[in-house]
Amino acid sequence: MYRQLINEQEHQLDLHLDAEKTRYQQMALTLDRRSFATQVRAADPKVALIVWRDSTDLIGSLSMIPEDMPMLPEKREFPVFTGGPEKLHILTGGMVMTRYGPMLIATRVDQLGALIDKFTNAAITALMLTLVLTLALGYLFSKAILRRLVQYNRLSNRIERGQYSTRLPVGWREDEFDMLARQFNGVLDALEKNLAAVRGVTDNIAHDLRTPLSHLRIGLEQLPSKPTEELEESCAILTEELDHCLATFDAMLSLTRIEEGQQTLELQEVSLIELSQDLFEMAEAMAEFNEQSLRLTTGEEFQLSGDKYLLFQALFNLVDNAIKYSGEGAEICISQNRNVISIQDNGPGIPEGSRDKVFERLVRLDPSRHHKGTGLGLSMVKAILSRHNAKIALTDNQPGLKVIITF
Repeated sequence: MYRQLINEQEHQLDLHLDAEKTRYQQMALTLDRRSFATQVRAADPKVALIVWRDSTDLIGSLSMIPEDMPMLPEKREFPVFTGGPEKLHILTGGMVMTRYGPMLIATRVDQLGALIDKFTNAAITALMLTLVLTLALGYLFSKAILRRLVQYNRLSNRIERGQYSTRLPVGWREDEFDMLARQFNGVLDALEKNLAAVRGVTDNIAHDLRTPLSHLRIGLEQLPSKPTEELEESCAILTEELDHCLATFDAMLSLTRIEEGQQTLELQEVSLIELSQDLFEMAEAMAEFNEQSLRLTTGEEFQLSGDKYLLFQALFNLVDNAIKYSGEGAEICISQNRNVISIQDNGPGIPEGSRDKVFERLVRLDPSRHHKGTGLGLSMVKAILSRHNAKIALTDNQPGLKVIITF
């Protein structure tokens, strides 16, 4: 704005001096020398300061003509001393050649300097006001941010002390802090869920191992008092109880290695038809022992690259569960068609609200533990299938349960 103001004033000054130059040149062409001198004397000093040398005398508003004044449109500034309150005036102008000789046309520019000074003062005032306003708004904004940071820090300390149900507030602003708070709350939800799962696993481990460990303790206490002929049988019973405890830990270690990718897969081409036939042959005798009917139906062939031993272990676990929990006289069917294998029975099934829960570690829907097991079978199944990018779904077979595995 300052540069634009200077340029505009310069342009207006050039136009004004050029207009006066043209006017006096035309006047010299149309008037005689005496009339021209009269016009120079009558010139309004507020419009322009005119000085003309008539022979040896100077006629006009000034009593001198500075040396080395350029010809208009070139111009130069020069000072003039007066007797008034403003003793120094700054003029700018140049010489003009007329029919009656050279003359000086000038105008005051100190008013322009005063205008520029006023503009500069106003600009400085506006800048200071803007700076003060910016600092005030910045202070208020920083206080608001610090207030939220202090609140987040206080809530973080509560979380650090173990209050994992604490959540960061999410406001209506939907700004970066709210986005961070929402993301952090999601992390806390996952943490709280994992902690609950750990507590559940710990409770299940304690529940499952308490009985065999109690039997071991009682058996060891009674062992010295037993007759010699009963020692071998008692040791065998205690060894079986101990094997059950070790099997639980071995299964948990194997599950962890599979989930974390620590167990290397022995990849080979696996035919789902052959895998289904192997399952049928292995489980047929078990089904006959429980007076159950086991059928196999196969469709189009499908081959995949995977660990045949782990896949067989996972699918056999599902078939074994169907035989174990569907009851005597149940009908069990293994079906395969392209990349889908389903195992269905007409037993009691699994309630809909518990179908996702059965894949958690050490979860057993048989609270009385009538059937022996570690509670890790379905967790192992899901881990193995996940390593092979397969999906498993439990649905209602009306009656019974239908397990669908999609490769």
